[in-house]
Amino acid sequence: MLKNYINIFIYHIKNNKFFTALNVLGLSIGIAGLIFAVLYWNDEHSYDQWNPNKDNVFLVANQMDPTTYWASSSAPIGAAIKNASPEVTSFCYVNGNYDNEIIRFNDKKIQNDKVLIAQGNFFDYFPYQFTEGNPKTSLADGNSISLSEDLAVQLFGKESALGKKIFMKDQILIVRGVYKLDKKSIFNPSCVVNFMDVRIKNTIQQWGNFQLILLLKLKNPTDAALVTKTLSQVYYDNMTVPHAKFQGITPEELIKKFGEVKPHLEPLSSIRLHTKTGGLVESNGNYQLLLIFVGLSVLILILSIVNYVNSATANAVKRAKEIGVRKVIGASKGNIIQQFILETAIILLFSILISLVIVELSLPYYNVFLEKQLELQSGQFYLQLIGIFIVTVIVAGIFPAYYVANFEVLKVLRGNFARSKNGVWLRNGMLIFQFAVAAFFIIGSYIVNQQIDYMNSKDLGFNGNQILSISYRNIYGEKISTKNQCDKYDVIKNQLLRIKGVKQVAGGGFVMGGGAKSVISYHYKDINIDGNNIPVDFGLLEMLKIKLVKGRYLNPQYAQDTISSMLINETALKLMNEKDPIGKKINWDGKEAIIVGVVKDFNIGNPGEAIPPVTIFHFKSVKWFSSLVNNIYVTADSKTMPETIASIENLWTKKIDPDYPFEYDFADKQYERSYSSYVKQKNLFSLLNAIVIIIALIGLFALASYSIERRMKEIAIRKTLGAETIVLLKELCKQYVLFSVLGFVIALFPAYYLLSKWLENFAYRVSISISPFLIGFTALLVLTLAVVLSRAYHATKVDVLRYLKYE
Repeated sequence: MLKNYINIFIYHIKNNKFFTALNVLGLSIGIAGLIFAVLYWNDEHSYDQWNPNKDNVFLVANQMDPTTYWASSSAPIGAAIKNASPEVTSFCYVNGNYDNEIIRFNDKKIQNDKVLIAQGNFFDYFPYQFTEGNPKTSLADGNSISLSEDLAVQLFGKESALGKKIFMKDQILIVRGVYKLDKKSIFNPSCVVNFMDVRIKNTIQQWGNFQLILLLKLKNPTDAALVTKTLSQVYYDNMTVPHAKFQGITPEELIKKFGEVKPHLEPLSSIRLHTKTGGLVESNGNYQLLLIFVGLSVLILILSIVNYVNSATANAVKRAKEIGVRKVIGASKGNIIQQFILETAIILLFSILISLVIVELSLPYYNVFLEKQLELQSGQFYLQLIGIFIVTVIVAGIFPAYYVANFEVLKVLRGNFARSKNGVWLRNGMLIFQFAVAAFFIIGSYIVNQQIDYMNSKDLGFNGNQILSISYRNIYGEKISTKNQCDKYDVIKNQLLRIKGVKQVAGGGFVMGGGAKSVISYHYKDINIDGNNIPVDFGLLEMLKIKLVKGRYLNPQYAQDTISSMLINETALKLMNEKDPIGKKINWDGKEAIIVGVVKDFNIGNPGEAIPPVTIFHFKSVKWFSSLVNNIYVTADSKTMPETIASIENLWTKKIDPDYPFEYDFADKQYERSYSSYVKQKNLFSLLNAIVIIIALIGLFALASYSIERRMKEIAIRKTLGAETIVLLKELCKQYVLFSVLGFVIALFPAYYLLSKWLENFAYRVSISISPFLIGFTALLVLTLAVVLSRAYHATKVDVLRYLKYE
């Protein structure tokens, strides 16, 4: 029986080579898209799933105001919550960023940009496998360091690393452990050093200094709500009550005026994709992009399946007599269903093989797009592929098989089935669905492009064109005095100004697209504002063409500008609710600051978020601000820019920072990279839009071909009776125009609703006008007519005798 089924299948393939190829191609594209989405999904969900502590370890994320979350905590909180909550077994502080350091061993010098500072129990929380040493003693003190296998090999070759002495951060460190860095985690450091205990000791009384990442290990994950409640009480007792006493008001009045810290506990297993914090050491996953990709990929596969079902049911009409004859000679419904499911399975098997070839060839480009290293090697992936095969066979095969198996024998043997309404309703409905999906993608792609183009053209409030942004490794704050730190900067600035072509030099404590590195609450009257602090040198605001709204810029002619002067932006001014802020005094971190100017809002942070309140100081006005100056901005003569950059690099690598490579960017280009994730969404939507249109056109082409082929006798008779070509074209196209209109109408609400939800991610966004829908409808109609008219016109040019000679 199986051999008979296969022979029948081969016979029909030979007689329908073109349409079989279209079916295989459509399914291959749909499955390939889903495979890409599955690979992405698996990778993003693999972070920390290997960790046995994934359900018991929680990140403390503190909500500082109704709209902002901070991943940081202060030094006293860990011990306080450990003592106050028996549900907490331990805590671990970790630095919020990797350090970029030079590691030396004898004559070897290696630059490593994934140095993690953590407490001694870090490997209790992230139990990487150790090949040398003991994880419990690998960070025993501030002189201990643990290395990844790769770094150990780079430093020591095949020799044992244990006990070796290396030099880093002007300190001798002893290697006490080597671990395998072979698993994905929110912490994937090349080496870990215990400098954290010293930092905690130095800031143990600073409750308001939210600078450290705090992880808690609980006895039971279900105790998270109870620990959160206890943590809120700890904040209340140690922050709200003392601040209220200092203000001379009750704690309740303080909370009403200035708000309070609201802690949240985020489980380790979900941090990668679901954290509310701004980011950890490893970049956060983009859950929205992941959902969009998976959702649209599933939709494309459904579209491919609809194409196949449409084609299969249309082709079934041509096989109706075959089914009728087989039923007459004794074939049961079960036999017919088995045959059609087998045919679907064989076609799908070929489609999967082709899709794997497509994925393998495209994977390098896909990895570049996602900045990942995905491979087709996971056992989990192959199980999922089998699942895709089974589900697709069931969805694509069962209905056409059942549909064909229920043909009425007498009707199909008389040749009446092709004219039966039952033979066309299903295909028409599926065709309308295809039009709806295509319309959704066309409209969505236009709106996404509009939003990204708007972000590209929006006035950012600054002009970074032809301004060099040089990365400045200003890490000397722990080793030298603030005065020496400032003197070092002044020397660098003067050296740069002496280079031919350099016009202006000014340092700043921010990176374009990275936002401010410090946030401190300040008070004006009864108003509390979380100000994003930007330390700058004189002239930087003018260099970036940040416009002044009121008052003046910081100026070296005023001695107070390096002591107590500050500028604010328009957002901060609105929150202050003060018409004339110039000269007003505010309480900033316990010191008195005087507002001397208001600048126009400018965006140096996430372009999708609203511009926060900003406070601008000269970096010498606050002792620790000098350590935040991490970029030096330079304007140079555009005519001699290459020579100037070469001279700066020569100076930098020889006199300023010889151990590290010279790194620079143009400020405007640096900012553009900050919204690369949104550009990726645009490119992804455009790509999927093209794929959807191709699949929809393949399905439309196939169905139009079947439909017109069934009407060839009608066309021949009409031509014989004198019908003009234009009349025939109108008659053949009108139903498809109607279907495209119905599909477009169905797509209207989902497109408007889902794109509106997507636009909610942007503080500054385009409004959805009627133009995307008009363009979408026009494009859909043009594509439909292009396909149908091409087939219809071909049909009107055939030899009528070919279809009339047997009548």
